[in-house]
Amino acid sequence: MAAFNTDHLDQCIRTLESSLFRLKATEPNSIDYEIFRNATVKGFELTLETAGKLLRKALKAFSGNPRSVDTLTYKDVFRQSTKHGLVDAAAVQRWFSYRDNRNDTAHDYGLSFAETTLLLLPAFLNDAKALQIMLKNKSEEA
Repeated sequence: MAAFNTDHLDQCIRTLESSLFRLKATEPNSIDYEIFRNATVKGFELTLETAGKLLRKALKAFSGNPRSVDTLTYKDVFRQSTKHGLVDAAAVQRWFSYRDNRNDTAHDYGLSFAETTLLLLPAFLNDAKALQIMLKNKSEEA
């Protein structure tokens, strides 16, 4: 497996955690709450996309045709990762729900989508950290 850098994913995770911490420390219905909620939702989106891109890079090591990995959808990247023992099936289902939520946020600009995203964040952060550690370890083995 070719080595790749997981520092950006780590930074995304830390930024998301910081945004969420600051959000929880503000008064609901305040402008600061809205600012930190927006930052948290954007941090979730960036972390989700970065995780998928890194997992795609990791999958290329298992493919006889690495360019074929570039044609996979986001969810197919996670399906293939299960086949190669990178992510377990239960985690893949959670990643699917994170992705579905992300797709909903792109089409729903109301308050409910942001609040729904916030409910996902504790599990998402755990899964993102686990993925980052696995990818870092795989990269260091290369």
